[in-house]
Amino acid sequence: MKNKTFLWVLFALCALGVGFYPAIYYLVDMHGNGLWASKSPELLSSAVWHTAFYMHITFGGIAMLTGWTQFSQKLRNRYLSAHRLIGKIYVASVMLSSIAGFYIAMFASGGITCVLGFSGLALSWLFTDIMAYTSIIKRRFKDHENWMIRNYALTFAAVTLRIYLPLSQIAHIEFITAYRVISWICWVPNLLIAEMIISKRAQIPVQTALVQAD
Repeated sequence: MKNKTFLWVLFALCALGVGFYPAIYYLVDMHGNGLWASKSPELLSSAVWHTAFYMHITFGGIAMLTGWTQFSQKLRNRYLSAHRLIGKIYVASVMLSSIAGFYIAMFASGGITCVLGFSGLALSWLFTDIMAYTSIIKRRFKDHENWMIRNYALTFAAVTLRIYLPLSQIAHIEFITAYRVISWICWVPNLLIAEMIISKRAQIPVQTALVQAD
């Protein structure tokens, strides 16, 4: 039980920390810093790219901040109306962020490898979001839960990305080389873990929750 509580707290802290991370781009001039340092002046001067970028990080942050609460059975049972409202906010946020993310992925640093990696993430994120929404509309609750697990695993790519990037720099791996690998490993392993969780859940009673904050 202690291990489960620790993992739940770690899960929530990661979601909250990265969920609020986009605020930095509103509070600090990021030109020449972070990922923007690898962008061309022409791209950084594009109003369309800027709009898509801020749309992606803003709604992505909202998705990160709202999504983690949906995996607590206690919260779902106690605040069902809030669960449904937050779910709608989450689904809409993922849809907007993934569409914007697909656009900015076309200009990813690192060439075609990163373009394919991040666009694959954006499309997978959008697809699982749509499937989660349509399954709940059809009242296929088990399917809905499974698609949400997959979807939030992809949302959590924002966390794993921010773990792998500094680790690669600590290891003195050249940025672009590391970025090409990270554009894939920030989300593909997450999705594989989601499938493992779904497979494990299929072997236990339907009413058992994915995560409990006991």
